[in-house]
Amino acid sequence: CIGVFEVVKFHTKRHRASKMRVLLTGGTGYIGSHTAIALLEQNHDVLLFDNLSNSQRHTVDRIRHITGKQAPFVQGDIRNTDLLTQTLRDFQADAVIHFAGLKAVGESVEQPIAYYANNVQGTISLLQAMQQCCVYKLMFSSSATVYGKPQYLPLDEAHPTSATNPYGRTKLHIEEMLQDLAASDACWKIICLRYFNPLGAHASGLLGERPNGIPNNLMPYIAQVAAGSLPFVQVFGNDYPTPDGTGVRDFIHVCDLAEGHAAALPFLHAQNGWHAINLGTGKGTSVLELIKAFAEANEIDVPYRIMPRRPGDVDACFASPAKAHNILGWKAQRDIQEMCKSAWLWQTMQG
Repeated sequence: CIGVFEVVKFHTKRHRASKMRVLLTGGTGYIGSHTAIALLEQNHDVLLFDNLSNSQRHTVDRIRHITGKQAPFVQGDIRNTDLLTQTLRDFQADAVIHFAGLKAVGESVEQPIAYYANNVQGTISLLQAMQQCCVYKLMFSSSATVYGKPQYLPLDEAHPTSATNPYGRTKLHIEEMLQDLAASDACWKIICLRYFNPLGAHASGLLGERPNGIPNNLMPYIAQVAAGSLPFVQVFGNDYPTPDGTGVRDFIHVCDLAEGHAAALPFLHAQNGWHAINLGTGKGTSVLELIKAFAEANEIDVPYRIMPRRPGDVDACFASPAKAHNILGWKAQRDIQEMCKSAWLWQTMQG
């Protein structure tokens, strides 16, 4: 752990990490691909490792088109420890950003074994490969779900952790495992970035969230309803103790989130131990407010229907982003309207 004086000293320098070679697991996925762009634009070398279970191979070409730089790609599952080990060695990686994993709350309730196998077992495989290659810098794609049912809002990193669904429990198990690892060996440098709710797409319209099959996440579902691919948005519950009865979330533009990873690299490079940092806006928006914002921003109808509450959901969840601002010098810059417009541009460019 680092002392207060050291954190302040780091904050005031506001420097970028020297050029690093970073392997991204889940690198062609929604958040991974946008982070690849942010890192390449800062002149880091990036390798994309993905099994393409929820992404497309052409994402690699689109990253090159946007940045003018080629990121090598390896297709593989993170549970293949031998392949990960060989990839880390061949690439001579300095650090890993770990995005790979299943991520839908509702699906995790229905398929808990798949979530533990992919998320927890996959992370163990990655850590074994990193240990074999003496790669000790890891940034983990965690989630605000590790806070469970909020005891107070906004959520800061001191809030007690728990989980209300299998997805959240996988993230929490991984965080606890990483804490144990950092405590066992001072070589490890680990950051758990606790995301809130990423939305939107790259301004080019070439990258965005387009999952295989029916979307589990809200914004791509809204976009597909607006495009006529789905009949209506399912709003799970309108009897929560919130202003309009629907769930309130902290929605953050995916490009802000990606830039948060780039801002965290210098801290990862400089500080030993385990650290948790929120990446959110600090503002809550309800599901109905988001649907209406999308309709207004893009001048299009978005039909919706109220459905029963979904198991595992909480009524409201939004961040205190103060730690990220104080330590990393990072703050979300884009608003809900920009999230909605970029998501619709991405949707319309896919045809």
